[in-house]
Amino acid sequence: MKIKLHTAIFIGMVFGVLCGIVVRNTVTADIIPEIVSWIKPIGELFLRMIFMMVIPLVVSALILGVADFGDVSRLGKIGWKMFVYTLIVTGISVLLGIASTAIIKPGSYLSEKDRSSIQSQFNADIQKQRENIKKVEKQNFLQTIVKIVPKNPLEDMVRAFDTSYTGGGLLAVMFFALILGIAMSNSPPEKVEGLKSALEGLYEITMRVIGYAMKLAPVGVASLLFVLTVNTGLSILGTLLGYMALVLSVLALHLFGTYSIILKFFCNMSPRYFFKQNTELMLTAFTTSSSNASLPTALKTANEKLKLPKDISHFVLTIGSTANQNGTALYEGITILFLAQCFGVHLDLTQQITVVLVSILAGMGTAGVPGGSIPVMMLILDSIGVPGESIAIILGVDRILDMSRTVLNVTGDMTAAVYISHTERNN
Repeated sequence: MKIKLHTAIFIGMVFGVLCGIVVRNTVTADIIPEIVSWIKPIGELFLRMIFMMVIPLVVSALILGVADFGDVSRLGKIGWKMFVYTLIVTGISVLLGIASTAIIKPGSYLSEKDRSSIQSQFNADIQKQRENIKKVEKQNFLQTIVKIVPKNPLEDMVRAFDTSYTGGGLLAVMFFALILGIAMSNSPPEKVEGLKSALEGLYEITMRVIGYAMKLAPVGVASLLFVLTVNTGLSILGTLLGYMALVLSVLALHLFGTYSIILKFFCNMSPRYFFKQNTELMLTAFTTSSSNASLPTALKTANEKLKLPKDISHFVLTIGSTANQNGTALYEGITILFLAQCFGVHLDLTQQITVVLVSILAGMGTAGVPGGSIPVMMLILDSIGVPGESIAIILGVDRILDMSRTVLNVTGDMTAAVYISHTERNN
């Protein structure tokens, strides 16, 4: 019987942790570094394959997502209404995640000994990253905003992983993609069809390569968590459980709180009725962990159960399956701050605003497939002085969180469809 990927990753996590505990308690301390030197490269190979495709994924997905949003040949007014709605609601989700993480601080409970151990094993150049952060802190807010507009977007792409680079980095790349997407949406379709096809091809290839990398995930996660456990013991696992509880709680708050407010006060629909009609869709999203795979069920629910206009629901739900990722954006905001806390990296107001903006844009450009947010988070982490490789800390529990945030994503798409249908009906 073929084991599903998420099951294999969980097995890899458990195997890596158990092996780490055994080695930590049975092998002499002077031999452990030698064992780690043989095991660690396996996990690094897995992470490098993901890093390799980050820039092409961010550029192609964000340009295509924004271009589809403002496609004036397809319900242009509705497209821009959807765009504004997504920015606002995704912004709320990110702010909820970041505010709750800043208040509860789940990553701050690590002991200084364990924090130092994690810092030393994940990135030998972390000091350089912190020096770079100090350089950025000397700049005022307006200087930071100016750098978002890249003089040379290719330089920002090439140096996205350069810890000494003080340019716009990831945010500049996203701004570049955002502007191209807007321009493409307002260009004659026949003149940009070739570029759009090329970007769609690049996106497809990128996702396929990331799929290859994810096949290495069980072994990669086992390797990375072995190294983590052999150096820190089990204390990190308690911190990880706190992080999981926080993510699930805030996802539930946004799902039943924010969406209920939108439905009741802006759509004149009973939240109870809405969630009852969407039970099948939410279960499909939870089991597949994919907004794209849930799309057929979403279209059926919108047309047959909620009786939404087909032209609006098809447009909003199709675009939303890739570009309206409230749950993913919320999750990214929490995860980035959590890992920053684990590494003792303090983010000032400007950096937190940057995380909010990047998470919102990433929520619009993240692939609607399992694990689609991982490459983007790795790049954001590097940009704030936290090793991108530290994403391995949460990979073992990512599957259950992925399933849960996908429920929020697809329910958010349906809420958007209800809202836009209601506003169009009243015009």
